[in-house]
Amino acid sequence: MAINLEITYRDFPEPILAEERIGERIEKLERLFPRLQSLRVVSEQIQHSKHKGKLYQVRLDAVMPGGEITIDKSHADKDSHADFFVALRDSFNALESRLHTFVDKKNLDVKHHETPPHGVVKSVFPDHGFIRDSEGLEIYFHANSVVDGKFDDVAVGTEVRYTAIDNESAKGPQATSVHLIGKHHLH
Repeated sequence: MAINLEITYRDFPEPILAEERIGERIEKLERLFPRLQSLRVVSEQIQHSKHKGKLYQVRLDAVMPGGEITIDKSHADKDSHADFFVALRDSFNALESRLHTFVDKKNLDVKHHETPPHGVVKSVFPDHGFIRDSEGLEIYFHANSVVDGKFDDVAVGTEVRYTAIDNESAKGPQATSVHLIGKHHLH
């Protein structure tokens, strides 16, 4: 096992097959969450219940880059189990669910930058021009919107990357910034 593992049994001896069951669940966690660094499993037998007899609870402490997750149902009698293996299963299921949520949230926090739209200059006039985008739409741009003041370098067929505003001008969709990429040969 690649993760740092610590297993503790409080107030009862290790049940037969416990190590095997824990090992199976850890193998699954390692496949699903390869960045899992450590896991502490604390199993304890708590007071007897008139109706259930001996009760077991399992606490799990998992550490991954960016956070820790603890599954601890030790204060809720409804989460105590008369069967150690049921308590173990329920705790690992809860941990797996929380790890999925944790990883999904971390993935949402990653910033994804959209590539600005591309197009080809269709026509050039003394103080403006038009870009044809990949869908055939014409986008107006003014000479001042060409980055680095390179409007003199703009020619029909020049490939450009642009940023457009959501609302249209009197001339239709309008680019607010135009970056020259290179010459595009029209066929």
